[in-house]
Amino acid sequence: MDLARYIDHTLLRADCNESDIRALCQEAIEHGFAAVCVPPYFVALVRHLLEQHNSKLVLATVVGFPFGYSSTPSKVEEIKKAVDEGADEIDAVINLCAVKSGQWSFVENDIDSMCTAARLRGKKIKIALETALLSEEEIRRLAIILLAAQPDFVKTSTGFHGSPTLQTVHLLKESLGNQIPISASGAS
Repeated sequence: MDLARYIDHTLLRADCNESDIRALCQEAIEHGFAAVCVPPYFVALVRHLLEQHNSKLVLATVVGFPFGYSSTPSKVEEIKKAVDEGADEIDAVINLCAVKSGQWSFVENDIDSMCTAARLRGKKIKIALETALLSEEEIRRLAIILLAAQPDFVKTSTGFHGSPTLQTVHLLKESLGNQIPISASGAS
């Protein structure tokens, strides 16, 4: 099994620079990874680099990263700009403050708006949860919202607040069934 084609080679450190991003892309091309995921600031550069190398690598970037508490309209604008600059996929973070406040209508609108913005531009979207900070009940409630919004993937974590447990991945799988693929991700 070729595991490399399932890996998104990611660099989202706040202090990364252009040479770091160039090295990330070169590594991804050399190892045959599925995608590179970079900060929005570098999307246009990476699109140019991938075109120069005639690479079929998927270019992903983040929205509302890493805490998700940006306003919904700003997340939608982030998606539009990222796509305009060449992003193929969006990794968008849910609003954890709204979840923790029990503002489920807001959470539903936020997730639906992000999914709609990506779909209207013909792009894939992954919705990133932060499962290490969520209760089992919150994960189950989010699953209901996610099933309605139908993102292309659900990510367990941004990597900023720990990694998911196997139990958490099982809970998500149980809650989502086979309707939405799960990307188990976290800090390395």
